[in-house]
Amino acid sequence: MQEFLVAALGFPAALFSAALIVVVGYWLLVLFGAAEHDGFHGHAHGDAAGAGGVPVAVVASLMIAISWFTSLTGSVLVRRLETPGAVRSGLDVAVLAAALLLAWGVTRLLVRRLRGLFPDLPPPSRLDFVGLTCTIRTGSVSTTFGQAEVAAADGSTAVVQVRQHGQDELRSGSTALLYAFDEDGEFFWVAPFDPALDPRTTA
Repeated sequence: MQEFLVAALGFPAALFSAALIVVVGYWLLVLFGAAEHDGFHGHAHGDAAGAGGVPVAVVASLMIAISWFTSLTGSVLVRRLETPGAVRSGLDVAVLAAALLLAWGVTRLLVRRLRGLFPDLPPPSRLDFVGLTCTIRTGSVSTTFGQAEVAAADGSTAVVQVRQHGQDELRSGSTALLYAFDEDGEFFWVAPFDPALDPRTTA
């Protein structure tokens, strides 16, 4: 046990030991609901590590854990050789390089198999609002002016620019339907909507 402890606190395993503590702490927070499971700022992109579409937290955790285990095992084996100090230092550097290369290769292989568990979702788009109802937030809506508040599928709300073709009375607090999006003007076309007709409000 002492042999592994010395190796874990020595070079090169010590470089990964602190990072491994952070990784374990992060996943404990996820387990208890104190952190988001797709943390470390979303998903990894690109094929540099073959990790496109897999959360960065998963990729980083695998890299760190594999690097730590490999460097720890290599350090124990090097110390058992009882080589001179200069030679052992060179072997430690070789262990570090090998640990990084092995971690990269194994992580690349694993995330390819995990990719199916994290399907790529299209980024949010304002077109997602088309077909939803909104609440007018300005005193009126015309062909050149108007704002409304709309609730997204995830429950978040956004204030968007709206316009109407007709002369309907759309005042603050009115419910309207976002039926089209003008990409050039970056606004939605709206029409009056009776909340009683919304199927989501019916039993």
